[in-house]
Order: sequence, then structure tokens, then C-alpha cells
Amino acid sequence: MRSAQPMPVRARTRRARHPHDDAPDTSAEFARITELPAGPEKDELRQTVVRAWMPMARRLACHFRNRGESLEDLEQVAALGLVKAVARYDIHRGCAFESFAVPTIVGEMKRHFRDHMWGVHVPRRVQEIRNRVRVSQRELGTSLDDRGPSVEQIAEHSGMSVEEVAVGMEALDGYSTLSLDATLPGTDDGYALVDTLGDAEPGFERVVHREAVKPGLRTLPERERRILYLRFFCDMTQSRIAEQLGISQMHVSRLLSRTCSHIRHEVEVEASTAEDGHRP
Repeated sequence: MRSAQPMPVRARTRRARHPHDDAPDTSAEFARITELPAGPEKDELRQTVVRAWMPMARRLACHFRNRGESLEDLEQVAALGLVKAVARYDIHRGCAFESFAVPTIVGEMKRHFRDHMWGVHVPRRVQEIRNRVRVSQRELGTSLDDRGPSVEQIAEHSGMSVEEVAVGMEALDGYSTLSLDATLPGTDDGYALVDTLGDAEPGFERVVHREAVKPGLRTLPERERRILYLRFFCDMTQSRIAEQLGISQMHVSRLLSRTCSHIRHEVEVEASTAEDGHRP
């Protein structure tokens, strides 16, 4: 009697890698869905298929954990991808449902992270409020005129205040940053956000410099202070200053150079002392 041939290594490896524990056989249900016209019976059968494949969707959702979203939200997104896969699957294409569903669910997960990950730092409390608002909106659903629930309805449903709901609803669209080159709404001349920003004010720096030299100016002799005043505040030339003070232009030049060096040294010493005082 011939002994049974061992299973090929490749087949054993494939089966070990894909146990299919969460992949039920729903081929008969899909065949029936294809035959049924649109209506409650077809919708109910699709829901049955979705429930059968939910373990696989949850497994795929677990692959995206620890990325800033709760597992409950990730499972909701995976379930949405599964519903889309069941609705779009065509048995006549010849591929197994799992081969079609997995890319559909994973694609839905990736789109969720692309559209709902925070591009700026948002406080944890605001993120939690936003999640509660989103869950409440989903649970309350939409009205017959396709309008979502009101702020008051969400507040009552979630147990939050109206102010908290308003913060959460504002955060729903706060995931991505807006480019400074983005054109402002209602403008036809290309006026962008960058045009609303102010420029650096050079006057501020001059004020800082003036305040820095004040202590040094107070310690100068009267003649040196007068020379600086005439030169930098009255914009007089060294020759005119020399005529006013009755000294040579070269003497005025030396006094200006020596005085400016003295004040610069005083400012540097003061800055160094202040820096040392702030060090631990």
C-alpha cells in the first residue's frame, strides 16, 4: 500500500500564513444577493454577510492601533469599509470576496488617517470632545432633509454643554493646517493669508537699543554727551560740532570713537551679567 505523499512545502507555508479563521464561506449568500432585486430582502442579506465578516474587519482595524485613534473608532471605520466591499462585490469577476474586501477595508482605514489626523497640536481635551461629538452625530443620524443633528441635540445626547459641543464641532475640521498661500474666501484679487501677517517693526529694535545705552550715557561727562547729541540726534557733521565747541575736528572724531567704544563695552558687560544671572 502506497504511503500518503507529504503536502508540498509551499502549500504548507501558504496555509500557515493565512489560517482563514475569520473568513466565512458566504458564496451562497453573494449568489443570492446577485439574483435579488433591490429591496429589504437584499439589504437584510447584505447585513447578514457583513456580520459574518466583521471579525476580519476588526482584525484589520487592530493593525492600525497606537496611531492616535481609539480602537472603537478604528473598528467603525473598518466596518464602513466592509459595508462598501459587500455592496460593490461582484461574484462574476472570479475573485474571492476576501481578496476584494481586504484592500477595500485597508483603503478606507488609510483615507481615514489621511483626512482625520491632526496637522497641528490640539489639546487632548479638545480631541476627546471632538470624538464624543462625532460619535453622537453618527448615533443620532440625519433627518429626512439630510440635515445633521443640531448642537442642542448633540449636547443632550452626549451629556456635554452647548459650548463644549461647539468646540468639538469646530475641531471636526481642524485636522490639517491651511497654507499661508491659500486665498481668503470672498476675495477676487488673490488676497491670501500671508497678506494678513504683519512685518517686523524696525522701531522696536531701536527702542531696545536706546534703552540699553541709557545707563552708559548718564555716566558720561557733559562734553561727551553733548557731542553724541549733536552728532546722532541733530545730525551735525564733525566739523560743525568742532566749530561749536571750539575744538578741532580730529579731536571730535577721537572723542566720538572713544565714547562709543565705552558705551558699547558697558552694554556688553550689562548683557553678560544679566545672562549669568539667569543661568541655573
